[in-house]
Amino acid sequence: MRVSSGVPGFDELVDGGFPSDRLYVVSGPPGSGKTTFCSQFAAQGARNGDDVLYVSMHETKEGIRRDMGGYDFGFDRALDTDRVTFLDSFSADGRRFFGLPGERRDRSGVTNRLTGFVNSRDIDRVVFDSTMLLRFLLDDDEDTMIQLLSSLKRTDATTMLISEMTEPDAYSEEHYLAHGVVFLHNYLEDEGMRRGIQVLKMRGTDVNTDIQDVEFTDGGIRVGSATAVTR
Repeated sequence: MRVSSGVPGFDELVDGGFPSDRLYVVSGPPGSGKTTFCSQFAAQGARNGDDVLYVSMHETKEGIRRDMGGYDFGFDRALDTDRVTFLDSFSADGRRFFGLPGERRDRSGVTNRLTGFVNSRDIDRVVFDSTMLLRFLLDDDEDTMIQLLSSLKRTDATTMLISEMTEPDAYSEEHYLAHGVVFLHNYLEDEGMRRGIQVLKMRGTDVNTDIQDVEFTDGGIRVGSATAVTR
């Protein structure tokens, strides 16, 4: 079964969409479109009748509503439906899941609380924004991050992790554990800043691994033609 990304032009790069019930990482430098990409993924799920969990480690619900409200793909409207559960890690609900840095509590319980929530609510799509700040809240010596990611892989949800990454070869544990990795590029050429997207891996899927042009439109991110961008 394939899950649509909600990003025009992207699904054609991954044989029709993401294989469902798997763990994916969306990486790239700041400003490359990671949150927009994953918001389009979440909004597409809501349109399809999926139950979506969006976990923000740094933004409030109203903040992301404002940020995504300038686009037409409807994530701001989806936030007001019962299809999308938004969890702000620093809200009262978020602190029940994660606690706060420096608190003396069982960090391994985060895995059980989150995966239990996903399983008990039959969540179809999950977005984590972002793993850098997730590590900050899971600051311990017991490989809690690896435990969490491994457990998320075993749920029936299709999960997107946003990962700050400035170079496509600066891998961390989530890139090795994930079933697929998508990298968003920002780079300078003679005519100015260029943006691109590249599928670095997608297990069990025929993929186009060339860098493709990306355009930001009123409808969100749009992937251009199949002609590769040269660097």
